[in-house]
Amino acid sequence: METLTLKARAGKDGVLRLEIPTNQADQELEIVLVMQRIINEPVDAMGYPLGYFDETYGSLADDPIERNQPSHPDVRDEIE
Repeated sequence: METLTLKARAGKDGVLRLEIPTNQADQELEIVLVMQRIINEPVDAMGYPLGYFDETYGSLADDPIERNQPSHPDVRDEIE
């Protein structure tokens, strides 16, 4: 099995044409193709898209997450 990583651009018609040379002439091959769009958005030092936190901060303000408190707190041994 051989793994290839290629970058290609689809044409204006939306068709991606691949020509892949192989060392396996006149043989049947099984091809597994995974397409993933390359996003060239600028990111901050931590790898988040610029403005990510400004856009998402407060997004749950109308539907906050509520945490139910336990009916009885954990009983723990005292520290000696």
